[in-house]
Amino acid sequence: MSIPRLKSYLSIIATVLVLGQAVTAQAVELPDFTQLVEQASPAVVNISTTQKLPDRKVSQQMPDLEGLPPMLREFFERGMPPQSRSPRDRQREATSLGSGFIISSDGYILTNNHVIADADEILVRLADRSEMKAKLVGTDPRSDVALLKIEGKDLPVLKLGKSQDLKAGQWVVAIGSPFGFDHTVTQGIVSAVGRSLPNENYVPFIQTDVPINPGNSGGPLFNLNGEVVGINSQIYTRSGGFMGVSFAIPIDVAMDVSNQLKSGGKVSRGWLGVVIQEVSKDLAESFGLEKPAGALVAQIQDDGPAAKGGLQVGDVILSMNGQPIVMSADLPHLVGALKAGAKADLEVIRDGKRKNVELTVGAIPDEDKEMGAEPKSSIERSSNRLGVSVVELTDDQKKTYDLKGGVVIKEVQDGPAAMIGLQPGDVITHLNNQAIGSAKEFADIAKALPKNRSVSMRVLRQGRASFITFKLAE
Repeated sequence: MSIPRLKSYLSIIATVLVLGQAVTAQAVELPDFTQLVEQASPAVVNISTTQKLPDRKVSQQMPDLEGLPPMLREFFERGMPPQSRSPRDRQREATSLGSGFIISSDGYILTNNHVIADADEILVRLADRSEMKAKLVGTDPRSDVALLKIEGKDLPVLKLGKSQDLKAGQWVVAIGSPFGFDHTVTQGIVSAVGRSLPNENYVPFIQTDVPINPGNSGGPLFNLNGEVVGINSQIYTRSGGFMGVSFAIPIDVAMDVSNQLKSGGKVSRGWLGVVIQEVSKDLAESFGLEKPAGALVAQIQDDGPAAKGGLQVGDVILSMNGQPIVMSADLPHLVGALKAGAKADLEVIRDGKRKNVELTVGAIPDEDKEMGAEPKSSIERSSNRLGVSVVELTDDQKKTYDLKGGVVIKEVQDGPAAMIGLQPGDVITHLNNQAIGSAKEFADIAKALPKNRSVSMRVLRQGRASFITFKLAE
C-alpha cells in the first residue's frame, strides 16, 4: 500500500473515532439543573411547627415552695426531679420540620397535611432567612394536602405544570429541607404514575427514585421546564431513610384540593358507596373475563349512590365515563375527582355480558358507615363437599346485613374451605356466580360445582365482603 493511500485511510479512521467520541459524549450528557434551581429556590420555604403538650404530672407529695426564702427554696429544689421545679420547666413542646412552596404572590403556600397536623404554631422561613407565622387556611387528610397563608405581597411564585402529562422515565427534581438542610436539591426519574398506596384511595401517586428524606415532605417536585408537577409526600423504607422509592401527590390533585380549601374550607369528593377488590386471574376466569382487569363490586352500601343506580354485587366495572379501569384502585381516583351530583356512566360485566349502568355520584361521608356485625350461628342444616357445615341466616341477621339470603359457616372441616381460609361465622352469599337463598340451595350449587376450574365465592367477614376463588380437584 502506498504512503498517500495509507495516510488517507488513517485520516478516515481518525475522523470516525472523533465522531464516535462526540456521539458518545452527547449520548451520556446529563441535564443541567442550575438554571431551574436558581429560578425556583426563592419560592421554596422551610416549615417548622410547634405543638404544646400537656404538663407533666407532679407528685402530690411535693412541698409547696412558694413564699420560702430564696436560700431554702434553692435547697429544696436541688433534691426534686427536674420536671417538678417550676411550671415553666414542666411545659413540653413537640416540633416538626417540613417544606412547602409559594403558589401565589400574596402568600398562599402548599405543603403536606402531616407536616402541620395538630400544630399550635406554624413558622415559615423564606429563602432570604426571614421568618413569619403562617395561618392554616385548610387541610385535607385524605390527600395529605394543606394550604397555608402568610402576610406578604410580590412574593416569589413557582410555575405550575400538569402532572397528567408525566410519563415514566422523565427527569424530575426535588427541592426541600431534608433533616433541616434548607434548599437541598435532589434529582431522579419518574418510576411510575397513578400508583395506589394502602389506605390512600384518593390520590394517584407519582412514584420516583428522587432521594427524599424527613424534612422533604411538602416540598415541590419539578419537571425539566421548572414547573411543579407534584408535592413530595411519602417514601417506602425499611430503615427509616431513603431506599429508592418516593411518592409525590400530583399537582393537579393538590391544586383542586387547594382551590376547594380556599373557597369553602373543605374538600368535596365523589362517592359510590361500594367495596371493591382486585380482579385476579382466577376471579377473571370464574366471571368469564378474557383477562384480569376492572374493579369487582364485593359490597354495596345500603341507600348509597351505587344501590340507587342499579349496580349489583358481582358486577365487574371495566370503565367509568370512558376511562378504563385496569386496576381496581383506578376507580376511587376517578370517582373521587367528581363532585356530588355528577353523572357516572359505568361499563360493567354482569352474568358474563357487558352492560352500561348510569348513576349519580354522591358526596363521600365524613366517616365510613358500619356494614353490620358478625352474625351468630343457629341450627346446622347442611354439610357439603367443600368441607363446611352451614346454617341459614335468621331474619335479624338478614336485616343486619341487608341480605335476602345466604348461609353462615358453623364449622370448617378438612377440605377446600379450610385451604382457602374460611372461618366459622363467615357469611356466604354467592357461590359460582349464583346467589344463595338457603342452605339447600348452597348444598345443591356446591354439589354441581365444576372441577379443575376457578370458582368464585362471595364471603362476608365482620361485615366486610370480598370474592375469593378456589378449584376442586378431580
